[in-house]
Amino acid sequence: MTRRALVIGATTPIGQAIVAALAADDCRVAGASLEDDKVDGLDLRLTADCSDPDGAAQVVSHVVADFGGLDVLVTAAGRMPLEPAHRTTDSQWFDALSNTLDTFFFPVRSALPHLFESDAAAVVAVSSVNTLVAAPWAAAYTAAKGGIDALVRQLAVEYGGRGVRVNAVAPGMVGGEKLPDAAVGYPIGRTILAREVADAVAFLAGPKASGITGVVLPVDGGLSVMSPAAAGRADLQARLRDA
Repeated sequence: MTRRALVIGATTPIGQAIVAALAADDCRVAGASLEDDKVDGLDLRLTADCSDPDGAAQVVSHVVADFGGLDVLVTAAGRMPLEPAHRTTDSQWFDALSNTLDTFFFPVRSALPHLFESDAAAVVAVSSVNTLVAAPWAAAYTAAKGGIDALVRQLAVEYGGRGVRVNAVAPGMVGGEKLPDAAVGYPIGRTILAREVADAVAFLAGPKASGITGVVLPVDGGLSVMSPAAAGRADLQARLRDA
C-alpha cells in the first residue's frame, strides 16, 4: 500500500533527507516549509507557516484533498538561538517555541482527525539530543524540543487506541566526518549524517515499527551515553582506541 506522508520543514537538510527516505519507502510525499526551495522527491510542494494554527490547518487540508487522505506526518522544523538563558531575549524565546514546538503541535492537531481514518497512522517528530544531554547556550531550543518529547509521550497515550503511533528521533549534530572538531564524545568517531536521521524516521513511520509508540529514539552515535570522563580524559580515550 502506498502511504501518504506530509513532511513539515521539508527544505532543511534533515527534512530533505526524510523526503527522500519516505519516497524510497513507497510513500507519496508532500512537503511544507517557510522557504520556496526545490526539494527532490516531493509529489506536492507547499509554502506555509505551520507555526500558525490556520497555516497548519490549510496545509493539512490541501494535502488531504490532493492525496485523498493522510497516513504519516513528520515534523522537522526548528529554530536554535544561541544565547545563555540570562541573555536570551523575549523574541528569541518566542521564536524558538513558535518555530519548534508550535510547528509540531498545530500540524498534529490538524492531522489527527485524518490519521484516525488511516490503517497505518504514524507521527514522527525530529527532536534533539539536547533534550537528553545539556549543552551551553541552548535554553530556548532545549525547552522547545523538550516540549516535543513530552507531547510525544502524551499523544502516544491519548491516541494509541485510535490507531495512531507517535514517536520522535533525537539527532546529534549533523555533519558526518566534515566536523572532526565536534566528534569528541561521539563513540562512533564522527557526528551524524542527515540520511541516518531520515532512515530512523522512515523506520518509525513504517510498518516494521508497528509496536513502537511514545519513544524518543536517540540517533546520536552514542553521544548521550558517553561518559564525560571518557570523552575528556586522554587515558580513557587511549583505551577506547586500543579496544
